[in-house]
Amino acid sequence: MFNLKNITNDLNMLTPKQIQSLLTDIESDRIELTISTTNTDKFCQAVCAFANDLPASGKPGYLIIGANDDGSLCGLTVTDELMRNIAGIRSDGNVLPQPVLTIQKLTFPGGEVLVAEVQPSELPPVRYKGKIWVRIGPRKAIANEAEEKILIEKRVASASTFDALPCLGATIDDLDLAIFKMYYLPKAINEEVILEDRRSVKEQLISLGFFDYRYDVPTNAGIILFGKSPERFLPGAYTQYVHFKGKSRSGDILSEYKFTGNLCTVLAKMDTFIETTIAGRRPIPVSALREEIVFSYPYWATRELLMNAVMHRDYESNGPVQFYEYDDRIEILNSGGLYGKARPENFPGVNDYRNPLIAEAMKVLGFVNRFSRGIIRVKDELKENGNGEPEFDLNLVTAFKVTEYISKKEVEIRFNPKKDDHIRLPNGAIKHENGAINSENGAIKHENGAINSENGAIKHENSVISPEYGGIKSTEAQIIYRIQLSPGLNGLEIAERIGKAYRTVQRYLRTLIENDIIEYRGPKKTGGYYLKEKS
Repeated sequence: MFNLKNITNDLNMLTPKQIQSLLTDIESDRIELTISTTNTDKFCQAVCAFANDLPASGKPGYLIIGANDDGSLCGLTVTDELMRNIAGIRSDGNVLPQPVLTIQKLTFPGGEVLVAEVQPSELPPVRYKGKIWVRIGPRKAIANEAEEKILIEKRVASASTFDALPCLGATIDDLDLAIFKMYYLPKAINEEVILEDRRSVKEQLISLGFFDYRYDVPTNAGIILFGKSPERFLPGAYTQYVHFKGKSRSGDILSEYKFTGNLCTVLAKMDTFIETTIAGRRPIPVSALREEIVFSYPYWATRELLMNAVMHRDYESNGPVQFYEYDDRIEILNSGGLYGKARPENFPGVNDYRNPLIAEAMKVLGFVNRFSRGIIRVKDELKENGNGEPEFDLNLVTAFKVTEYISKKEVEIRFNPKKDDHIRLPNGAIKHENGAINSENGAIKHENGAINSENGAIKHENSVISPEYGGIKSTEAQIIYRIQLSPGLNGLEIAERIGKAYRTVQRYLRTLIENDIIEYRGPKKTGGYYLKEKS
């Protein structure tokens, strides 16, 4: 059953008498009435306009669903689904920065109404799908240049978070403007608005909170997101990955990497690194005809935890985000404990944003899918993959740490030969227990006839590839071999394992598909390549 407590905060609810008073004030710039229950665009535009509070009243605006333009009720029955949809406007990432929104349902003799109360934003201008909506008397409209400037001045005057403050000592030359114009701007601003925009790059940066016009310098968010060298101004603005042997930092360092640079560049590198290096994709035979894909650390859950660390960290600290891997777990630690309304007793049910401009930018760039729901999905993915619950250390005061344990299914494969997906024979051959593969004297033979490998050569039905014994010559043979060993690999994983460029591998994969040697199964983003089954 839908629980209203999940979507409301500590603001006082309106009384029926107050609602009746609002319904009669139909000319107010703080009221919007509608009988529609499905016009999401209209709802979001209203929320955006109230959050911008162009008249600077400092008072909330109200979207009232279930009332006609004259204030009379239309006999609406407010459903749980409607309440979920309106509450979702706060966190679905289409209205940015996130609005402060509460909803309630009230019942009158003439029907029910749903009231959404929207507080003025501390970081205007607020945009809905890249457009700035404002209230002009009883109607709403897209802001013109002068109105947008007023909203920018309001944000600058009230800026209180570190990412919104000016980065003194920096100049516009310290920003990679090409990344901003070609990569970020088209994702952040509606295409029609960009085509009509005749402003300078500096003015565009100002409008998005990345440049401070009073001091004529980038904001801290601008340096973090687009800076040519962010560490010059913010020494801790990087992520340190270290892989330790064993279960503590006293072990030998197996590998390490420093993710440094602006977030527009670094986030994409982290994404690829987690998918290709950390996740550890492995097929487990479930039966003679079916396999289950298990990850040491599920890609999306690990990515979400690391992105949260980058988004919520305290950038005033000189300490980097620590991304440490051990034999049995991953630990992610970032400077800055719980922030704002978030407390140990209400985490993760309540969230707040230390860096709202950075959070908004990461949503725009696609590295945050939906606000406030990531931890719930992380827990579900880890449980499904056999990793167990993540552990959050909320007692560090000046830091936040989460521990993600390796999948128990992966541990069983790696350390328990009775449950392993294959057995290594005394002569060095490999025999899979499900009978799918029988390996004798170093040669590999698929009993289903799809592949017959003799003396190191690979033969696939009517296509013969003859590599040297002990080493495979051709790229096609290497790709087939890798897919044979690990069905379900994606293109990036294959490219990494054979040491070839991704574009090169893509070209060969297309050829192998055209020749009916391999096939792609599953969704475009999460599927993989498999040997074509013999018909």
